[in-house]
Amino acid sequence: MARRYWNINLEEMMEAGIHFGHGTRKWNPRMAPYISAKHKGIHITNLTRTARFLSEACDLVFDAASKGKQFLIVGTKNKAADSVARAAIKARCHYVNKKWLGGMLTNWSTTETRLHKFKELRTEQNTGRLHRLPKGDAAMLKRQLSRLQTYLGGIKYMTRVPDIVIIIDQQEEYTALRECITLGIPTICLIDTNCDPDLADISIPANDDAIASIRLILNKLVFAICEGRSSYIRNP
Repeated sequence: MARRYWNINLEEMMEAGIHFGHGTRKWNPRMAPYISAKHKGIHITNLTRTARFLSEACDLVFDAASKGKQFLIVGTKNKAADSVARAAIKARCHYVNKKWLGGMLTNWSTTETRLHKFKELRTEQNTGRLHRLPKGDAAMLKRQLSRLQTYLGGIKYMTRVPDIVIIIDQQEEYTALRECITLGIPTICLIDTNCDPDLADISIPANDDAIASIRLILNKLVFAICEGRSSYIRNP
């Protein structure tokens, strides 16, 4: 995999607060190699290492996108949800930003069934068929459609398990990460100082609580994916 330049700037990362970790009492000792200091009771992440792993992640997604691979971005906590949706839509990726339904990948046949039902209900709504049903039936189906939109709206066009999964906050999305590990799907994971850096294929040490930090990491990855997709379009 060729290394490229992704304009990853340490000053920009500091301004986004990427270097701020969790309190020193709330940490995973396996993160020690990625921590450079302690300050006022919190760990400070080594931004040089963050830049290195972020660059490796960008190289990986560029190469995958240039081969037409499919991505899934997962980030369901409130601080990440909007950024995840915007990033995924921009890069034409699938995403989950409300709630991870257990077995979403490992029990793909069930997920497929839900997606087919979701498609049917959207079609019925768009054609006006729902409005012609009895009020009680229409109301029930509209509630079902609303739930499916909330939980599956970001993967409604996904026809198979993804090739690479990008995870924001390892602890929050642990179930999703374990499903990827079970299926052997490569993962890129944003990890704070309370996480295990050995679980994902590429772990990016960074503040997983600050919106600016999450957004910066996603922006770099999305740019690399878009560049890779452009390369794929030119050389299919």
